[in-house]
Amino acid sequence: MPTRLRNALSAALIALSCLLVPFGALAACVTYGLADTGRYVTAMAPLAADPAVQGAVADSVEAGILDEVDDRLEASSAAPEPAGVRPFVDDAVRSFTRTDAFHTAWDAGNRAVHDAVLRALRDDRERAVTVDLAPITAQVKRRLTDDHVLPPASGRGDPHLASLARRIPVEHTEVPVLPADEVARLRKGYDVLEVAGFWLPVSAAVLAAAGIAVAACRRRAVTATALGTALGGALLALAVAIGRRLTLADIGEAAHRPAAGAIYDALTQTVRTVSWLLVVLGLTVALACRLTEYLVRRRRASAAPAADPAQEPTRARV
Repeated sequence: MPTRLRNALSAALIALSCLLVPFGALAACVTYGLADTGRYVTAMAPLAADPAVQGAVADSVEAGILDEVDDRLEASSAAPEPAGVRPFVDDAVRSFTRTDAFHTAWDAGNRAVHDAVLRALRDDRERAVTVDLAPITAQVKRRLTDDHVLPPASGRGDPHLASLARRIPVEHTEVPVLPADEVARLRKGYDVLEVAGFWLPVSAAVLAAAGIAVAACRRRAVTATALGTALGGALLALAVAIGRRLTLADIGEAAHRPAAGAIYDALTQTVRTVSWLLVVLGLTVALACRLTEYLVRRRRASAAPAADPAQEPTRARV
């Protein structure tokens, strides 16, 4: 095969490989990271200690409690909400978000929602995704009792808190998570990700190896592949940053943006790590190739025989 044709074919294969690198890395991170319940819960667990997330959860829970109080007062034709109820509820909810029981509830809720969504995506039935709150409630109640946030009904501690602990209902309450039409749309994307998460990285590696093998100068081909990989990692990191900006811009309430940003960062942590690893790895290999080429040239130059100096013409003496 002519050298020019080999170089052209090698360049095309390497360019295609480098183009697949960011897409393959993203698909693999989603398929083998976020699609795994254990890894997902581990990634989301630190958010339970994030002040922005705690504040957003406290606001949502407080609003739900106050709405329930208002509905019950209206149903019973009682007096309007007392002025002292709102500060009490606010203090109680925000105090709860700083306890270990809240961390337990956070992990259990994320695990339950993730399991329910995965079952729906892997099932062919068209049905909405719901989560049963009974196991979560029982786990939180047990943790509250163990941590003595709410003492057990044994006569010890505050009798009012003990009474409250006994009254926590553990009922089978189905909470909707995703409607059926959203599940059908997400199932198609999930099926594509499962295929792409494996085959895109494999295809990128095979194309890169083929491009290097075909090249007339393999050292230069390895350098080009490394630089293309680094560029793909940089583009992936840039895409994650732009996605974060667009995601936060779509949130109407500015008060919820810090919590949304923390969640986005937790979900994209693996992608950002992989993108910077690709950049570092690519630049390191490219630098190593250039250094090797420089050393080889110096060695060849030093091994070459020195040219004989030209003899100066001599003059005859009379």
